[in-house]
Amino acid sequence: MRKTLTRKDGVAAVYGGGVLGGGGGGHIETGLAQVEEVFANGTGPELVTLDEISPMATTACVALVGAPSAEDTSVSTDQLIGTVRDLQSSTGVELAALMTNENGPATSTNGWLQASALNLPILDAPANGRAHPTGIMGSLGLHKETDYQSTQAFAGGAGDRSLSGVVRGGLNTTAKAVRKLSVLAGGMVGVCRNPVSIARVRENAAIGAISRAIDVGRAHMDGSTGRDKIGNVVDLLGGKVQVQDTVRSVDLRKEGGFDVGEIHIGTAELTFWNEYMTLEISGQRLATFPDLIMTLDTETGLPIVSAGVEAGQNLTVITVNRDQLILGSSMFDLDLLRGIEPIVKKPIAS
Repeated sequence: MRKTLTRKDGVAAVYGGGVLGGGGGGHIETGLAQVEEVFANGTGPELVTLDEISPMATTACVALVGAPSAEDTSVSTDQLIGTVRDLQSSTGVELAALMTNENGPATSTNGWLQASALNLPILDAPANGRAHPTGIMGSLGLHKETDYQSTQAFAGGAGDRSLSGVVRGGLNTTAKAVRKLSVLAGGMVGVCRNPVSIARVRENAAIGAISRAIDVGRAHMDGSTGRDKIGNVVDLLGGKVQVQDTVRSVDLRKEGGFDVGEIHIGTAELTFWNEYMTLEISGQRLATFPDLIMTLDTETGLPIVSAGVEAGQNLTVITVNRDQLILGSSMFDLDLLRGIEPIVKKPIAS
């Protein structure tokens, strides 16, 4: 059912995405700034279900690519809108809607600015209902087509670091190219990529996951204390509080345009590749990506992404089993899960 998105929906999607981001998906401040810009000049875009668009119509995925800890990131509204225009002009395809790549604090609402400016609806079907580190993990199964040629329009950076363009080639090659370009742009670029049919979205995307992010955000915002907010979210998602303790150490490294490292909270160890990949307590594995692992400030309930964790913070770690999440098809691809193992040096696929 079509719904005109409101500012309240946007704020809820940011906080809900902050939880569902699982440690990645950008920063809450970025998401809230995007929401304010969307609604500064009027109403938001329409959120539509797949049933309301022809299965043969074409959509494309918008995303933010880069390392959340980078300090020189800049992606303007004009740059975001420009990626959609550049994709359409370079492919000759007319888009009927936009979709975001994932749920996260800055990605659940990604595309709302572009959709508002170009009078396009937003699909209630992101490529994935949680955040993930690589573009291929949100490629709607295109990575399995060996002869598929990807088209990705990108833009980002300010001043001398400003750049934009379109790359074409194999999916893995273009994804890596955009990741490297994000480093040159100061750490982040906006992307519009890979036009696909609505029928393909239906087969591979996380259907209903934008509405889910809004519901999670409303539950979070309904709490009057940090513990209430965390409890509301855990109850809604069917999750579990695993740890409430002080951050003992953080090891964050920038590798290839990603944030990679380990965090120790009490007796718990979390590994991350932008998003949290594993949670272990005293050597016992309690959760593994694509299970949701998320850190929240115990006092305020604010979701804290992996790049924002600092020694001395008092954090609550929650988990939600993958079966309780709305996920895209790529989250069950064992080859993609095995690709995480050399990064975090932990078994994942098994």
